[in-house]
Amino acid sequence: MLKKDLWTEIFQSINKNKLRSILSGFTILFAILIFTLLSGISTGLQNTFTSFFVDDAANTIFIRAGRTSKPYKGNKSGKKINFTNAEYDYIKETYDDKVQYITARVYKNFVGSYKDKKNDYKIRAVHPDHQYLENTKVTYGRYLNHNDIDTRQKNVVIGRLVVEDLFGTINPIGKYINLQGIVFKVIGVFEDDGGENEERLIYMPVTTAQSIFSNKDYINEIRLTYNPKLNFNQAIAFSTKLSKDFKNRFSVAPNDQRAIRMVNYAEENKNLSMMSMVIGLMVLFIGFGSLIAGIVGISNIMVYIVKERTKELGIRKVLGAKPSSIVSLILLESIVITSIAGYIGMLIGIGTLALIGNSLEEYFITNPSVKTGTIINAMVILIIAGCIAGYLPAKRAARIKPIVALRND
Repeated sequence: MLKKDLWTEIFQSINKNKLRSILSGFTILFAILIFTLLSGISTGLQNTFTSFFVDDAANTIFIRAGRTSKPYKGNKSGKKINFTNAEYDYIKETYDDKVQYITARVYKNFVGSYKDKKNDYKIRAVHPDHQYLENTKVTYGRYLNHNDIDTRQKNVVIGRLVVEDLFGTINPIGKYINLQGIVFKVIGVFEDDGGENEERLIYMPVTTAQSIFSNKDYINEIRLTYNPKLNFNQAIAFSTKLSKDFKNRFSVAPNDQRAIRMVNYAEENKNLSMMSMVIGLMVLFIGFGSLIAGIVGISNIMVYIVKERTKELGIRKVLGAKPSSIVSLILLESIVITSIAGYIGMLIGIGTLALIGNSLEEYFITNPSVKTGTIINAMVILIIAGCIAGYLPAKRAARIKPIVALRND
């Protein structure tokens, strides 16, 4: 099968029958092209869904305090709900087996300065677990630790853009910045995939902010990640129970949606997972539909090719060609046409995705691309189909008597 004369004969046959070869190749090319485009679009949609959680852990739950919207058990409508360290401790003690990471948050806005440079910054006072909730990447120094919390250290971790604003090219680690008239030591620098707003933040220990700026244990918000071992339904049930417990703690009406605001990414993840599955099935259905169309097309063409070459095959048998050599010749010709056409279709599809990829973002398709392995598997399926399609009629043609083949019109 690897003899030079055989390959020369195959390409001569393809060259002599250009229209036939083009028609059979176009069927494969179009099928692979459609499959490539659909696979790329599916990947682009999944990339968009994934980007929704690039800045936060995908298993995050937010608990925010609001105002009551209904009177209940002596509480009037419009009463402000205030969280304290007691709520943070309650979750840690009561739901330890269901919580992976947890942090409180206190928000402040201060002018930060270093020597003659200053700017306005948002301050987030947090616990050490916040690093994992926010997917914060420490590039220099370290993040806040439990000793900072316990001893109320005046330490801060600053964003990459804060460094650019205040320090320029100076290494900020160990330097001191002024916040609201109080100096804090820079112990770390971080980057965040959430964008510039997230990289112009300053983190400090929550206990430090409470002791210096609040004079109480008030917190604005609690964030946590649920145990990754919980499935979507279990995670949703956990946040539902947590919401019910908090409403009981603050005597809030069970149907009051404003007083205790609970956001669970598990619900969004579940919906996105279902949407991704539906889109994947649709792409799979349409993509394989195009492959089946390609298989049918190459099969019909191969049957026609073998019938058209019946007389030629008879002459080969008269000249002493073995049936196996006749079958091999037809199969290899089918494989060559299918492989070349499939490869060209794959290149056109990948090139098209690269060309129009950025313009598809308005349709929630981000960076559409396709795995080469997926396309190769599709090509292999078509090649096998082409072989099967060519083998059966080639086998029959190889068995025909030379005198019958020579009389064939």
